[in-house]
Amino acid sequence: MVMMIAKHQKFSLGQIVATPGAIEEFDSDFRMKCLDRHANGDWGDLCEEDREQNDIDLELGNRLMSVYKTEKESLWLITEHDRSVTTFLLPEEY
Repeated sequence: MVMMIAKHQKFSLGQIVATPGAIEEFDSDFRMKCLDRHANGDWGDLCEEDREQNDIDLELGNRLMSVYKTEKESLWLITEHDRSVTTFLLPEEY
């Protein structure tokens, strides 16, 4: 799979991994669209307070989290504080 992320991404994603549930529930096209949004600071379906906290955490170098919901399930994306890894997972796999 070739991964295309916009050149103007706001932070490094590190190694990109996915849990078995995220792979089973969401196709790679959807996951890549979510990853692109996450890398560009579109935190998805987070509440306004959590979006603002992510913006602060981006500047401080803290962990970042995005949530992208479908009718059936939510996909979480978490990038660790050191930007070494970004993980796709289902909420129940946290």
